[in-house]
Amino acid sequence: MVFIGFHASHEQIAPSALLDAVIGAERAGFDGAMCSDHLAPWTRAQGHSGFALSWIAAALACTRFSIGMVNAPGQRYHPVMIAQAFSTLEEMFPGRFWAAMGSGEAINEHVTGDGWPAKHIRNDRLRESVDVIHRLMGGEEVDHDGLVRVHRARVWSLPAEPPPLFATAVSAETAAWAASWAQGLATVVQEPAALRRVVDCYRAAGGAGPCILQVHLSVADRDDVAFAIAREQWSNGLLSPPVTWDLEQPEDFEAAVAGLDEEQLRKAVLIDHDASSLAGRIADLVETGFDRVYLHHVGTEQSRFLDVAETELIPELKERL
Repeated sequence: MVFIGFHASHEQIAPSALLDAVIGAERAGFDGAMCSDHLAPWTRAQGHSGFALSWIAAALACTRFSIGMVNAPGQRYHPVMIAQAFSTLEEMFPGRFWAAMGSGEAINEHVTGDGWPAKHIRNDRLRESVDVIHRLMGGEEVDHDGLVRVHRARVWSLPAEPPPLFATAVSAETAAWAASWAQGLATVVQEPAALRRVVDCYRAAGGAGPCILQVHLSVADRDDVAFAIAREQWSNGLLSPPVTWDLEQPEDFEAAVAGLDEEQLRKAVLIDHDASSLAGRIADLVETGFDRVYLHHVGTEQSRFLDVAETELIPELKERL
């Protein structure tokens, strides 16, 4: 059975309301949840960006299922602090926390005032950071002098077992690169053939663990209403790497999608008014090679989506998958 999860978008919803949503997601029958980790929203219309590490502790305390997060160590987050945070979460909630590690985006990282490195340098920095985090969560005292610097660091409150660290990847090349160190792979929706290449390259390079797909969708009573929600809240979905890596402000994303292309938005967000049709489209994507799928309704109001998920979407997906 494929794992069906709920995605909690910090960029769009106030942390208190998002906590209510993840509690509702467990009640609706989702198998688990994941959340984003941003300092700024993609666009001003989204209007929020709660601190994921604070929120996820509350979410784990208020639920019983697993919850993971995306994280980019190395610039805004020092890897020693991330190792301490992850160890604390796993010690408090054993077996329920995971993180998907990425090389970051300027919209969140530029605030340190440091230069924004080229992608290959960010990948090297990520690999160093992940190695440091693993060593610290394994109980070592760590010194490191490279793209990140660590002086005699040690994490004192350790879990019985460290949480798994997955990799985020959009391209097949990044997926293959990550296979040597990641304990799983997380990616976002794109064309089925591209998704299949990402999974195949990760597995061919020896990548182990689950392959996770995040799907953006918009559900409403009518197709035109669902499209309007997507247009207002997820126009950033029209953009993809490398463009998204280097933009610094929500206004930059808005300018980059000023000429909205309806057809392209419908590729980035699954827009539908029929749960059965939507389940079929999601199932087709999952069957390109994924073990878990996390559903992100891009509207700011989650209650109707959770109702549809409980009564129609999740049962239909479980039957198909």
